[in-house]
Amino acid sequence: MNYNIELEVYNGPYDLILDLVKKNELDIYDIEINLITSQFLEYIKAVEELNLELTSDFIVMASTLLEIKSKMLLPKQTQKEDEENEEDPRDELVQKLLEYERFKKVTEILMEQEKYEMKSFFKLKEDFSYLDDLSFLKEVDANKLAITFNNILKRYGKDEDIRIIPMERFSVKKCMDVINKKLKLNLEFYFSELLTEFAMREEIVSYFLALLEMCKLQILTLSQNEDLTDIKVLLKSEESELNYGN
Repeated sequence: MNYNIELEVYNGPYDLILDLVKKNELDIYDIEINLITSQFLEYIKAVEELNLELTSDFIVMASTLLEIKSKMLLPKQTQKEDEENEEDPRDELVQKLLEYERFKKVTEILMEQEKYEMKSFFKLKEDFSYLDDLSFLKEVDANKLAITFNNILKRYGKDEDIRIIPMERFSVKKCMDVINKKLKLNLEFYFSELLTEFAMREEIVSYFLALLEMCKLQILTLSQNEDLTDIKVLLKSEESELNYGN
């Protein structure tokens, strides 16, 4: 008798751990390391039993989890002062999980545009590799940023028929140039000020990507207004370098 076994596929070890945290309804700041380690190792074992390939990242993470688990089992300090100064072995893991979660949330915004982008044909594909690491958004609530961006898309972005749009028309580089000029005139402004009433979805997405890139370059900072309807753009400092390369 043949059995069909389905195994979830994850984009990496952090993706797996976040899913385990969610399924077990755990507090990401207080991860039950014994449970997560056990389930993580069970996943690796299941993959190996199916003779599937597993990236080295998963093996490294398994080793890291076991190390954290062993440290958690060490006797606690008896003096209160020592306990306060003692670092939690999970701290580094938690910070990396939060960073990955921010990356995942912002990435989901861009993935939602796929259905629309499939109706458009561009000359060349732009390089978005700078979005592989979104740690530069640590000062921003990624969840609120995602909600605000979606609200802007709903308010401005219009569904349109299939057509060919020149890549250079809404390239991230050109959008960065526009933002750069605006920052030289105003030290702060709102994202909506970059858009017209008839702004197209790819234009909005390009401006958003440009903001992320300039935020990463420490040129500007982002924040949301209270009702999450707009994104405030602020020059990081008057001495900020606006020459991001040509």
